[in-house]
Amino acid sequence: MTMELTDEERELAGLVRAFTEEVVAPASYEADRTHTLPLDVVAAMGELGLFGLPFPEEVGGQGGSYFALGLAIEAIARADQSLAITLEAGVSLGAMPIFKFGTPEQQAELLPELLAGRALAGFGLTEPEAGSDAGATRTTAHLDGDEWVIDGSKQFITNSGTAITRFVTVTAVTGTAANGKREISTIIVPNGTPGFTVEPAYDKVGWHASDTHPLTFASARVPAGNLLGERGRGFRNFLEILDEGRIAIAALGTGAAEGCLEAAVDYVGKRNVFGSALSTRQHVQFLLARMRTRVHTSRLAWQHAARLRDAGRPFGEEAAIAKLVSSEAAMDNARDATQLFGGNGFMNEYPVARHYRDSKILEIGEGTSEVQLLIIARALGVA
Repeated sequence: MTMELTDEERELAGLVRAFTEEVVAPASYEADRTHTLPLDVVAAMGELGLFGLPFPEEVGGQGGSYFALGLAIEAIARADQSLAITLEAGVSLGAMPIFKFGTPEQQAELLPELLAGRALAGFGLTEPEAGSDAGATRTTAHLDGDEWVIDGSKQFITNSGTAITRFVTVTAVTGTAANGKREISTIIVPNGTPGFTVEPAYDKVGWHASDTHPLTFASARVPAGNLLGERGRGFRNFLEILDEGRIAIAALGTGAAEGCLEAAVDYVGKRNVFGSALSTRQHVQFLLARMRTRVHTSRLAWQHAARLRDAGRPFGEEAAIAKLVSSEAAMDNARDATQLFGGNGFMNEYPVARHYRDSKILEIGEGTSEVQLLIIARALGVA
């Protein structure tokens, strides 16, 4: 399984890296300070085709791969994790469920705008009592004639309340299966549906420019045809989506770790302490070497998982390894870079300060580090 980039992949990575430096990075501080998702930058990402990267051309995509999506996310995350997660969630949690499980009619109606970056969608899974234990879903939906009636709440839902958010896909208990267990299905709920409320945005530690809201459903009615995929397969379908999403999150973590490394290398070369550059101190050199090692290891891990996924081979364990390694690398590199920056590292105008706040969620979202360890232990046959 080669990790070498093709000429097309190398060109894409360079294109997005240049876009990040010219467009994303200059806007990142103000977006973070004002807790505002810059929709003009999102639109520019759409014009580059980033939201359509892993989808075939016949549905409006770029005909690329999940590997290509990872390259784009990694490049953006170097400067702005909020925009990187907007892309990641827009693809893996917004558009991918429609592509994988939607009817031809649902795909034709919803995918073109999503893959062009002109619309966003959220995926409502997490609830106050159902996070890592997603099977504990309490939101319910029952059929009343030709409509689903949905009641419940969701929390921490990305891309759910922007000016271009079109819908959210929610998991809900729709009955009892033949084996006596609860039947969980997924249903598309358009924004603006009566009874569906997007609550005020969270005041978060990090990812300030990323759009994140709690959602409530009070007898929200949608057509029966808004069922996404087969009734009762919502939980299993979600697990498939989450495996892929972990690869993308791993690419994001790698980009964040690399952004911290690049900022630190630049800073210690310019910062003079006791008459010489900070970079001349061996303990600083060793610290930077460890940071570089984390970036390298993380990149190998997510790229391996992505190559397996694109080849149609099993990749669940590899995705879990990549997500675990990269999220820890992002957090460790953010901490070390902030320490090297000293007092400046505590100032939000410096990217390392934002990475320090942003990176912690990588060890929590889309499967905690403990969940990844459980998946890996199960693959070893010891859990």
